[in-house]
Formats: sequence, C-alpha cells, structure tokens
Amino acid sequence: MGQAVAGTCYIKVDGMQLVITGGVEVPLSKVKRESIRPGYFKEEDVIPFTKVDAVKTPGLDIAKLTTATNMVVTTEFKDGSVYVLSGAYAVDDITVNGDDGKVTLKFEGINGDWQ
Repeated sequence: MGQAVAGTCYIKVDGMQLVITGGVEVPLSKVKRESIRPGYFKEEDVIPFTKVDAVKTPGLDIAKLTTATNMVVTTEFKDGSVYVLSGAYAVDDITVNGDDGKVTLKFEGINGDWQ
C-alpha cells in the first residue's frame, strides 16, 4: 500500500492562508556541519526559514507580508508533518511575476520547529 509523501501543502502566515503554486522549502535540521578532516567537523546554526511561491490573490495582505517582523508561518505537508516558523519576517526581494501572478516569498525567523 502506498503512502502520500508529497503533494498539496498548506501555508498560513499569522492565520492568513496563502494560495501556493508549490515549491515549498523548509530546513530539516537546525545545524549545518562541514568536515574539516576525517573525524572532525565544524557546526554552524541554520537560520530557520520558509520559502514558498504564492499567488497574488485579491485580498493578499502585501503590507503585512512586507513589513511585519514577528509573524508565525505554519507549513503543513501532505504527509501530515507541520513546520512552524516563529518570530518570522520576510527577507530578500519580494517580487510578483505579471505572467502568472506568482509571488516569491522567503521568511526567516527566530525559531523553526517540526511538530
């Protein structure tokens, strides 16, 4: 019997559900390791983030997405797992594509937890 591991995802920013086109990305780990030599490595913190391609729908609160600095971004994956990014704010360029109405968003935050 098969099990769904990918497909429809749901993204909410402070309770506002986004219409997304896919392309959701969140980190699985809180640290990044790099080998220095065999048996030795260095470890750096990963900044918690959520990347998503959304649709610029009527009523999309662009002002909130571009100016708020303490949002909660919740990502629910098809397999039922949930990633919650807290203390979130938008980073990088926030752009909209006129051909398909796609808004590219990247949020970083204080804490990212899998639930």
